[in-house]
Amino acid sequence: MRLITYLKQKARQLKSESQVLMIAYKDKRTPVALKILIWITIGYLLSPIDLIPDFIPILGWLDDLIIVPSLIAVSLKLIPANVLTDAREQQRLFSEKYKKNNFLFAILIALIWLLILYYACVLIFPYSK
Repeated sequence: MRLITYLKQKARQLKSESQVLMIAYKDKRTPVALKILIWITIGYLLSPIDLIPDFIPILGWLDDLIIVPSLIAVSLKLIPANVLTDAREQQRLFSEKYKKNNFLFAILIALIWLLILYYACVLIFPYSK
């Protein structure tokens, strides 16, 4: 039971840290290269497509247990200290507001994947008369 409690706590912490990343992304003091890394991190986190599909036993889950936390940790380490402090404070004060943004961002990522799929199908199966 301790392991399950620990994992639930870590999952909640990762969720709040992803909100901190979204706040830091919007901050003008965040460097452009770091914004790209944050965009990749949040995009991968919310994307329905994984590097290793979840239906592959164990490896699919390890993908989510290793890649996502690693991307979040690297992104957080690269954020300037003053930006990170401000982002954490803002997330603590307005956490309900950012939960709605997560949903909208997930829809955006899903739409991007649908567009990629559509164009891939158009390239593979061109329309001919």
